[in-house]
Amino acid sequence: MEQVEREFMDFDVVIVGAGPAGLAAACRLMQQAQDAERELTVCVVEKGSEVGAHILSGAILDPRAVDELFPDWEERGAPLATPVVRDELYLLRNAEKAQKLPNALVPKPMHNIGGERNRYVISAGNLCRWLAEQAEELGVEIFPGFAAQEVLFGEDGTVRGIITGDMGVGADGQPKDGHMPGMELRAKYTLFAEGARGHLGKRLISEFQLDEGRDPQHYGIGLKELWDVPADKHEPGLVLHGAGWPLQGNAHGGWFLYHADNQQVVVGLIVDLSYQNPWLSPFDEFQRMKHHPLLKQYLEGGSRVAYGARAITKGGLNCLPRMTFPGGLLIGCDAGTLNFAKIKGLHTAMKSGMVAAESVFEAIAQGDEGGNELTAFTTKWEQSWAYRELDESRSFGPAIHKYGTVLGGAYNFLDQLLGGKLPTLHDTTPDHAALMPAAECQKIDYPKPDGKLSFDKPSSVFLSNTNHEEDQPCHLKLTDPELPIRDNLPEYDEPAQRYCPVGVYEVVEDEDGKPRFQINFQNCIHCKTCDIKDPAQNITWVAPEGGGGPNYPNM
Repeated sequence: MEQVEREFMDFDVVIVGAGPAGLAAACRLMQQAQDAERELTVCVVEKGSEVGAHILSGAILDPRAVDELFPDWEERGAPLATPVVRDELYLLRNAEKAQKLPNALVPKPMHNIGGERNRYVISAGNLCRWLAEQAEELGVEIFPGFAAQEVLFGEDGTVRGIITGDMGVGADGQPKDGHMPGMELRAKYTLFAEGARGHLGKRLISEFQLDEGRDPQHYGIGLKELWDVPADKHEPGLVLHGAGWPLQGNAHGGWFLYHADNQQVVVGLIVDLSYQNPWLSPFDEFQRMKHHPLLKQYLEGGSRVAYGARAITKGGLNCLPRMTFPGGLLIGCDAGTLNFAKIKGLHTAMKSGMVAAESVFEAIAQGDEGGNELTAFTTKWEQSWAYRELDESRSFGPAIHKYGTVLGGAYNFLDQLLGGKLPTLHDTTPDHAALMPAAECQKIDYPKPDGKLSFDKPSSVFLSNTNHEEDQPCHLKLTDPELPIRDNLPEYDEPAQRYCPVGVYEVVEDEDGKPRFQINFQNCIHCKTCDIKDPAQNITWVAPEGGGGPNYPNM
């Protein structure tokens, strides 16, 4: 398409992503503006069809950040209705046996009962919907259905906002009837809160070398289902976590099962994307996991009502990039603020957004016209309780990668007891470089789904309510279109067929009986796993037309 002149709008602050970090930042900015009786314009752009549509998390919430942002959250109707009442941790020995760990051996960060605050079983999507309501009441403008497609740079190389994606472009790249060019949203400062492996955040990390001197970032894929269960199997506030089976060998991860409100249970599996065996399928591991008697007892007789998956930025403090650059900041999971040792990230994401908001407002209130690198943020962030949490668990991921789930957990438990005096561990192998050749690994024979506890990918995609306009450019870009068949297929049996949790990638036969790499981009649920795990880093995820993707309910 030819270059077009774009309309523009000016704001003080533009925030990319209506997740917990972005919305917390928006609310905190406007709270300060009201306290100072100062006019401030804040805009949040969200690629989902509505706020919450693309939000997926466990989730157990530590409400510390919510308490700080809205001390009267209960009166405001925050969706925190199910406090944790029972908290259990298991090691699954095999497909039949489970060993419950004594509470005394459970690392302190994993405890969900006791301490200063109740923890709650929540829907992260509903939390974001509520935060959006608070933000709009404060005067924030929220634009759902608009994807931030490009970073807007000034002539001096500083970030000056974003460009939203064009609407109404055909698969051939040409404008269709009703074509609408994207807009420039200009800002003094831009906060990027896209979630794990944000496509603009990825570019900014490269452009400004924000990861210099850091370990490579590490990720997991989290798969989750929402179930309606019989009343006699429902115990609101019951929380189960575990590790072990079905993941074996050098594959690490853990599972969760939470009893939420409204007679619903959420169940999920997190698979560390540092796994080595290219035959591994995270989706199929999740499906067979639900047949374990420990989990089956809560799901049997129920019905699955929602499914989804999302990458998780889990590297921790050792992998956390510099979060500031001229004209903006990376916050939340776009940077990697998850406390994986605690199996929680909503509270730290929100806190990073709140600290960013305070740094930005302080600069603007002093007459700053934007484009500067807000190094004061780094000082404030490193003085925050969220940063201290990450510092205390800095070796958690590397220890598991090095020693395995059990011994790695023991290393972290001992480090906690000794007050962090054990040597800091590092993992410098990127996840995409961990795969071994298929010929050197054992092929995994997954059982067929029974349609009661386990299911296939097509029926799961249906429950994610995923939809993309078919006549648009594919948003999954191949640097070398021939590489999947030429290199990945003989070396790894093209692992994209298995690591994608919704069957976007297939190897099919063409008319001549030769293998062909097929991309079913309409199925994409924006999990970003392909962008992370492809061994050649040949796949780049970019935002499709705004409003496309999954439409999660209360996930």
